[in-house]
Amino acid sequence: MVTRRDRIEAVAIAVFSRAPLPGTTKTRLIPALGAAAAARLQRRLTLRTLAVAQQAAIGSVRVWAAPDERQRFFRALHRRCGVDLRPQPAGDLGERMAAAFADASGPLLLIGCDCPVLQPAHLVAAAAALRDDAGNDAVFIPAEDGGYVLVGLRRPQPSLFAGIDWGSERVMAQTRHRLAGAGLSWLELPPLWDVDRPGDLMRLAGFAGFHEFAGFAAWSGGTADGAATGMADGAGAAASGL
Repeated sequence: MVTRRDRIEAVAIAVFSRAPLPGTTKTRLIPALGAAAAARLQRRLTLRTLAVAQQAAIGSVRVWAAPDERQRFFRALHRRCGVDLRPQPAGDLGERMAAAFADASGPLLLIGCDCPVLQPAHLVAAAAALRDDAGNDAVFIPAEDGGYVLVGLRRPQPSLFAGIDWGSERVMAQTRHRLAGAGLSWLELPPLWDVDRPGDLMRLAGFAGFHEFAGFAAWSGGTADGAATGMADGAGAAASGL
């Protein structure tokens, strides 16, 4: 018997992540955390993001790894979680995201590892926005800092990611302009916050699994010192990682 659940279109998830190597990840947080603690934070955020992606159960999950999938951390993820691995290709963040969408065989959600408040329900809602009956070409979860923490497309749209000022507060606004210019329809879900700057540590320290960063949060003073795309550090963007 074919049930309604069987007929629901699968929506795959791509997770952009950088290996938690001290000195190479979460570089904007190193002044507050130090290189080793910044790497620990990257590891913890990646594990949490992957768990959320799998718990959403909307489709297959693939990790796009930087600098490549041969890093011990990513090989352990493959063994432990059974996720597929791909190396992030060369190029800026937009080129790498375009490559991930080009690799997909159907609708795809792409997320980084910087948003500790992302929940399975957010992914379920984003997937629903991309299915045929919704009529959307794209879906986004904007970041409070002007970027976005999730982008989903029904099909590849490489021009959407060209010429964007990655790592700036203009990312989402520029993307809206591109969407409108291409005649695409899109849905924006309520914005979320991400962890890009020392000022973000104050919020982060209140979450289970991140209490060790409370002392660093107090040191940083809990003040924001700029905005960046929500995927920048997780994806290893030039400005930082989506």
